[in-house]
Amino acid sequence: MNDSPAPSTPEPSACPHSGATTPDEAAPAAPAPAPELFTWEFATDPYPAYAWLREHRPVHRTALPSGVEAWLVTRYGDAKEALADARLSKNPANHAESPHAKGKTGIPGERKAELMTHLLNIDPPDHTRLRRLVSKAFTPRRVAEFAPRVQELTDRLIDDFVEKGNADLIHDFAFPLPIYAICDLLGVPEEDQGDFRDWAGMMIRHGGGPRGGVARSVKKMRGYLAELIHRKRENPGDDLISGLIRASDHGEHLTENEAAAMAFILLFAGFETTVNLIGNGTYALLRHPEQRARLEASLAAGEDALLATGIEELLRFDGPVEMATWRYATEALTLGGEEIAAGDPVLVVLAAADRDPERFTDPDTLDLARRDNQHLGYGHGIHYCLGAPLARLEGQTALATLLRRLPDLRLAGEPDDLRWRGGLIMRGLRTLPVEFEPGSRSEKSDTVSTL
Repeated sequence: MNDSPAPSTPEPSACPHSGATTPDEAAPAAPAPAPELFTWEFATDPYPAYAWLREHRPVHRTALPSGVEAWLVTRYGDAKEALADARLSKNPANHAESPHAKGKTGIPGERKAELMTHLLNIDPPDHTRLRRLVSKAFTPRRVAEFAPRVQELTDRLIDDFVEKGNADLIHDFAFPLPIYAICDLLGVPEEDQGDFRDWAGMMIRHGGGPRGGVARSVKKMRGYLAELIHRKRENPGDDLISGLIRASDHGEHLTENEAAAMAFILLFAGFETTVNLIGNGTYALLRHPEQRARLEASLAAGEDALLATGIEELLRFDGPVEMATWRYATEALTLGGEEIAAGDPVLVVLAAADRDPERFTDPDTLDLARRDNQHLGYGHGIHYCLGAPLARLEGQTALATLLRRLPDLRLAGEPDDLRWRGGLIMRGLRTLPVEFEPGSRSEKSDTVSTL
């Protein structure tokens, strides 16, 4: 859709004493119009448009495809400031929304399904309490102990297509891996995980499915989670939902609604980001053979340092989250020289901030060994992604195993034929067709862990 037009340049005054230009004087050039946003062409490569915005309108008010107007924050310094500014609330109740915009922010269907009380939608002190409770169940130790299972799932999925000589790495690999991993972590029984895969598949389409399909999937997931939480209360296990139920702080527990909302957002946020990390990361390596060769050589030598820095660089270069989730100004404030009114929505464009040349040297260059890489791919401040360690583990395991087991992996078809999903918050490929020599498999990998 067309972005808001650039402000016009006033005509020179006709008054002889007003400083009007003479025929020998050049009139000032009119500012270039803002690039068109949210088209299919933009979705394929948004980075030139973001570069224009960073230079000319770093905090830019625009109409989104839904019709909601919001401010886009594109410079690294402004983005980091906004992500940590307590005046920018996560609570949708602070949105001064018009009737037209009502219900068009956040995850479709979460309001009706009573799934709003999760970490992406609340502020301190409730956020502080919930994050402290959830952190007790979502510990680094639990993630580290989960590494062998992630490796097992990774190898099993590759086993399913390795003899064919071709695959869609999104459908066959990047999508099912985090779904099955998060289901295992949450304690969803194996016989029910197919339903979760169907619901998650509908949610990841971003409008590509039947009308109302996302909301229906959210409602079904909510009903299932309520039933599962009830079963876990009666018969707890060593899983994340049981941990959420057991977690307490000074005798205070999560309510059932809070536990359901937290399980929902861990599933929703914990799978799509990893789908896109694996998909975008593999695609970037296929398009940058010299960087891929460096990583393959490092892995063959039994080293993991380049894998660790490489994942961070892939998160920065073309990360899974294009924009941070919604924020709403609780009072009038100034950001990047622009006056933000109380109630205005603000979207921090992580993809633009992480390519800011004021912060990163050669930001449009993929450098897997980049050291000074304080990217914002998983946010900043109190809302920094709780599941980042798990996503990193899955991303490292997936990419290292693909490169080890499919050394001749190559893109099938032309890059211009690929299509990106048209969502606002996430950035990911619809498909990633690849080819390789059938059965071209090295021995299965040891568990990858550089956390």
